[in-house]
Amino acid sequence: VQLQASGGGLVQPGGSLRLSCTSSGYTLDYYGMGWFRQAPGKEREEVSCASTSDDTGFYSTTYADSVKGRFTISRDAATNTVYLQMDSLKPEDTAVYYCATDRTSGGQCPTRYELWGQGTQVTVSS
Repeated sequence: VQLQASGGGLVQPGGSLRLSCTSSGYTLDYYGMGWFRQAPGKEREEVSCASTSDDTGFYSTTYADSVKGRFTISRDAATNTVYLQMDSLKPEDTAVYYCATDRTSGGQCPTRYELWGQGTQVTVSS
């Protein structure tokens, strides 16, 4: 497995989960990293992306309108992990969540993705 997403589960509406994306073969700090989700019967949706960090540790982020203010993407180079903190979860957030990257993107948020993790299920239900 080249990218591995984890941290999914069952949570009540209004609850929180933190997803993690790790890699045993790649240094994720070198790549722009994205989180996607796909719900049954729906197209895959890009949820968030983080560019690589600059010398000050700053990295740019993007969010889908549907998750702005509720989800936060972050990077931890020390643990080679990219996180997606999901707060105020809603039933419509239920989906399989994937992390992905494009190893040729030059550190920016990719416009296309070519390396995908296996996905982790998030279910928001009472």
